Amino acid sequence: MVDLNTVNLNRLISFVAVVEAGSLTAAAERLGLAKSMVSKHMQLLEAEIGVGLLLRSTRKLSLTEPGRAFYEASRQLLRSAEQAIEQARSGRDAPQGTLRVAAPIDYGALVVAPVLAQLRARYPSLHIDLVCADHVIDLIAEGIDVTVRLGKLADSGHMAARVGPLRRWLVASPDFIARHGMPDHPDALEPLPFIALSVLPQPRVFTLEDGAGRRREMRMRNTVFSTNTAYASRAAALAGVGALRATTFLTQEDVAAGRLVRLLPAWSQAESDIHAVFPASPHVPQKVRVFIDALKAAAAG
Repeated sequence: MVDLNTVNLNRLISFVAVVEAGSLTAAAERLGLAKSMVSKHMQLLEAEIGVGLLLRSTRKLSLTEPGRAFYEASRQLLRSAEQAIEQARSGRDAPQGTLRVAAPIDYGALVVAPVLAQLRARYPSLHIDLVCADHVIDLIAEGIDVTVRLGKLADSGHMAARVGPLRRWLVASPDFIARHGMPDHPDALEPLPFIALSVLPQPRVFTLEDGAGRRREMRMRNTVFSTNTAYASRAAALAGVGALRATTFLTQEDVAAGRLVRLLPAWSQAESDIHAVFPASPHVPQKVRVFIDALKAAAAG
């Protein structure tokens, strides 16, 4: 088997140019090289492959029989290389291939999936593989191009881009408020029946702050319903089981429609961040960049 490491692509380019131009001088002019350099390329190429390719005379150059076959093969090889480069460059402007995205279950379904659907419509050559899971996914082991993570990032060797803020509201159903009253102060909130999202580090403990800068650490004492998924916690809140602390992307449509009511709107919770995390690379794939841009636009909207 031929060792391709011994063959220089530049020599193939010079060889094809010599054949097509008809002389070393014309090939040198086409390539912008000195005639002596083109001649040296030919000598080294013949030495590398161990076959005479050109018949030289005082008037013209002609191909040997092996040279004719080698010319056709070299021309096809160079054309394939050109096509590969063109395809790679076109990928910078028109994303293609498969984009594998990982995201938490609720954020993936409510935010990421619609964004990916819009990208698929915009770029027909782009194929989507969305993995939704609430555990931290290993990007490299799972072959993930980009993952969305909510809250504080753990240290890693990956790159990260901030997508937008992560906000949470306290909400409850109108039926719940009719039975328990609308709390007007954090003191009135703490004893209320509470729905806890158990996957949070401290599901029953959080901090509120009002417009005057007063801070209050809340410790919900009456947890009546605990679940490990945001969707289940929302369903419990809609059913009037208890008050719920949840992300705005999960509850804002319910609040706008009147299915849930925001509690203590004058007291806010500290914002966190939503990040897109992707493997470190000198050249971030275009498909990853357009996804992050689209996700940022969705978060801003």
